Amino acid sequence: MAGATTGTPAAVRAAGAVDGERRQLTGLAYRLLGSVTEAEDAVQEAYARWYAMSAGRRQAVERPGAWLSTVVARICLDVLGSARVRCERYVGAWLPEPLPGRTEWEPGPGDPADRVALDESVTMAFLVVLESMTPAERVAFVLHDVFRYPFGEIAGIVGRTPAACRRLASSARGRVRTAHTLPPPEAEQAVLVRHFKEAWEAKDIAALVGLLDPAATMTADGGGLVGAALRPVEGGERIAAYLIHLADRAPGLTLLERTVNGRPGLVARHGGATVTVAAFGLADGRVTGIWAVRNPDKLRPWNDRTAPTAPTPPTGTGTDFGTGTRTRTGTRTRTPPE
Repeated sequence: MAGATTGTPAAVRAAGAVDGERRQLTGLAYRLLGSVTEAEDAVQEAYARWYAMSAGRRQAVERPGAWLSTVVARICLDVLGSARVRCERYVGAWLPEPLPGRTEWEPGPGDPADRVALDESVTMAFLVVLESMTPAERVAFVLHDVFRYPFGEIAGIVGRTPAACRRLASSARGRVRTAHTLPPPEAEQAVLVRHFKEAWEAKDIAALVGLLDPAATMTADGGGLVGAALRPVEGGERIAAYLIHLADRAPGLTLLERTVNGRPGLVARHGGATVTVAAFGLADGRVTGIWAVRNPDKLRPWNDRTAPTAPTPPTGTGTDFGTGTRTRTGTRTRTPPE
């Protein structure tokens, strides 16, 4: 993009306005793909296409931000579709990449109602539901219900009629409604996560069981690179026992309270590096879901360039939430639903 801002003052201002769309575009792409890296790649590709056009063609675009958003959405749709065709191989459960704290491309000041919708749309629980959708459903729903795109514009992106896009969004909305539970106020969430952390650190299994919903589920994502339970652990008592077992096997593990995808969560650090990021589903004063991301490729935003790599214990077959134990397993096919 070097040289894209040279020329008249008007051209410089126009280029600055276009570059200012990056935060919005990356936020859109992340919600569509669930991957920070893929979102950034999609946005970079959209800018490459923009600057590959002649100056005359760029000047003819009345709404550059809308043009870029359309291109990003189409790129994301292609990525989702190609993953569907490839049946991307992945070891164990696949979870979206967790977001640390506030990011530069999260929504800025604006209408409070829109801000709430955007904040809700980046929670881990919401992103997990999006993973259950077809690519077309996901794109139609996110563009319309989250980013307020009219169905006429969405139709041009997904290659369907406006009526078909309306049906896609409605179907997706039903999935979200079925899975959604009203979370407690953020202050209560933080207290509940803190109590959970303290009970885990104290290895108090009775306290953990009391904090977990009897039907709670814990899902871990190691990607085959580090140890993680290959299937969800179901039931409050089983999760509590599993966590106590992990605490016994992870000396030197430090648990920190951090914001994960806009909600109170926990970060596990070992040897100076983040090795696990956990997001929580909370309802009625209890933990209903835990999503633990351990895949180191998905934790890069949580580790700065100077952070040392966590020491890796000897290779084995265990499934460890807290340390770098590798697991030897076969691969699972990650196939998006029909």
